[in-house]
Amino acid sequence: MSISEQDVPEQLARARSLVEGSDFKTARSVLQDLLRTQPEHEDALYMLAVCARYLHDFDLAADILRRLQAVAPEFGRAFQEAGHLSRAQGQPAAALTSYQQATRLNPALSASWLAQADLLRVQGRAEEAGQAQAQADRLAGLPKPVLVATNHLHEGRLLKAEGLLRAFLRRVPRHVEAMRLLADIGSRLGILDDAEFLLEQAIGFEPDNIQLRLDFIQVLRKRQKFEQALEQARLLKQRDPENATFLSNFAIESLQSGDYETALAHFDKVLEMRPDDPAILTSRGHALKTYGRTEEAIRSYQAACAVKPDHGDAYYSLANLKTYRFSEAEVDNMLQQLAQPALNFVSRVHVCFALGKAFEDRGEPGRAFEHYAMGNALKQKQTRYTAQQMSAELEAQKKFCDAALFDSRKSMGDPSPDPIFIVGLPRAGSTLLEQILASHSQVDGTLELPNILAMAHRLRGRKILSDRHRYPRILNEMAASEFAALGREYIETTRLHRRGAPFFTDKMPNNFRHIGFIHLILPNAKIIDARRAPMDCCWSGFKQLFAEGQEFTYSLSDIGHYYRGYVDLMSHWHSVLPKGRILQVDHERVIDDIEGEVRRILDYCELPFEEDCVAFHRTERAVRTASSEQVRQPINRSGQGQWRPFEPYLAPLKAALGSDLVPPAGTI
Repeated sequence: MSISEQDVPEQLARARSLVEGSDFKTARSVLQDLLRTQPEHEDALYMLAVCARYLHDFDLAADILRRLQAVAPEFGRAFQEAGHLSRAQGQPAAALTSYQQATRLNPALSASWLAQADLLRVQGRAEEAGQAQAQADRLAGLPKPVLVATNHLHEGRLLKAEGLLRAFLRRVPRHVEAMRLLADIGSRLGILDDAEFLLEQAIGFEPDNIQLRLDFIQVLRKRQKFEQALEQARLLKQRDPENATFLSNFAIESLQSGDYETALAHFDKVLEMRPDDPAILTSRGHALKTYGRTEEAIRSYQAACAVKPDHGDAYYSLANLKTYRFSEAEVDNMLQQLAQPALNFVSRVHVCFALGKAFEDRGEPGRAFEHYAMGNALKQKQTRYTAQQMSAELEAQKKFCDAALFDSRKSMGDPSPDPIFIVGLPRAGSTLLEQILASHSQVDGTLELPNILAMAHRLRGRKILSDRHRYPRILNEMAASEFAALGREYIETTRLHRRGAPFFTDKMPNNFRHIGFIHLILPNAKIIDARRAPMDCCWSGFKQLFAEGQEFTYSLSDIGHYYRGYVDLMSHWHSVLPKGRILQVDHERVIDDIEGEVRRILDYCELPFEEDCVAFHRTERAVRTASSEQVRQPINRSGQGQWRPFEPYLAPLKAALGSDLVPPAGTI
């Protein structure tokens, strides 16, 4: 029997009722019919696996769980069910591994904690068993709405979790765990000011709650409040100077604050306590890389791989140096790890991208593309990004930020000329332009600052779903004083990243979507559009694994549509803003004529020419982006035309870009 799509919710509810009533045979039949209509339905797959286990059809249960984990690789309950299945088959070691993976993905799974406690006790691992039991007891003590919200949160249903927690906090306004969870949701949704406020309040209620302080540090770091994050980490270190977790947090925050010697000293101290900790070895590698000590970074990453051959983060960190070449033995090991069903999701993604780089370096574009595509497909499963939604956002900017808006609101913002915004797409050469400008005596190079994005998010308000275009529409309703206040806020909140020069860069690429807003609040700021040839830029973005915020890069079609939307919106900004307001800098022209382009950039920024800007690769400064090693070398053409060997696989990208943006055959 086949089930129509309209009947799926009803049949799913029927199956759930049958499972709750222990009629597993009938439920199995209903679910199998449902899956013929929707073969990747997560809840149906999960319940079918449960039914198969109770009916002792272990082969079917295992097959369904493999399908479920492929569809939803971070679905904690799938791993919990795998643990139950292994336990039913008398496989305690496999069961323990599955339960541990389940609680890593969803710490609210009480059954997995209890099962771990039982299995660990049998193995004589009393201390670990006690820790698992303590987690189960902690969950048992939570109010039901908070426990349910925790499950929703870790299974990706953020808005459901938020609704439950807000309702609960209206009744119990000082419940610290509910506040912490709501802050976690805010952090995931990018509402970082709310997250910071909630955690600060919660710490006031429970100053000795370690998890609150660890969460607070993460939010402060996301907000790039590095000195405050460092102070919180220092407080934890003072509390227990020999605690490895506190020491490693202090090292990470020291790194973020630019104190590399302190960071490395503390990483080394942790490694004295935990000499084979792959996460610390990898973090130490990051510090060395940022500091420009590349050979030492490589040795630290390699050490992490040696002690934990499935530690994908270390392999990807080597690949992300761009200059590293993997050995045959390293490639073989990564292939072996990728073949292991137990390889965790994050490591699987990292290994896929690292293998893509390895095979590309070996001149095997087919195998390279296979692994880049595999890694991107995995990442795409995590994201809610849609090209249609982004297109609507860009169209809203054009609709509400028109010439009339700017004509009626001239020079209303803060007059400070300090910021130099470098916008565009990631991998378009913005780090190179930042390095050029930061080599000037009057310019501080900073980071990809989140301030403009955070302000735009704040202007959107809380009704993101019901009123998607409140921002930028609200720009037509704001008073002159509000624009000036936001401009001053930007200048003040970015001051902590500066080193005393009169000007500074902000190279957040996504700010191109907010150029109208930037112009209104900072009318004298400079705006540079870092432009790179479409195929080069898009291919480079597809094969780069970004930490966060660039979800459009996980699909060739999405990245092509995004590039086209970017070009279209930039044309709009040029048409509605004063002539010469934005300087477009083409990456290819910089390569062809470095001195001429440097002079053009400095003239636009009203800065005198300095030779150091041409010899940018000799400037010693921390660079935290994927281009860190590349901008420490003289200008070269190594990045041009890298997409050509992959051309047979790039039809979706070409179609999304359109014929006017794709170069003709035989050209770069």
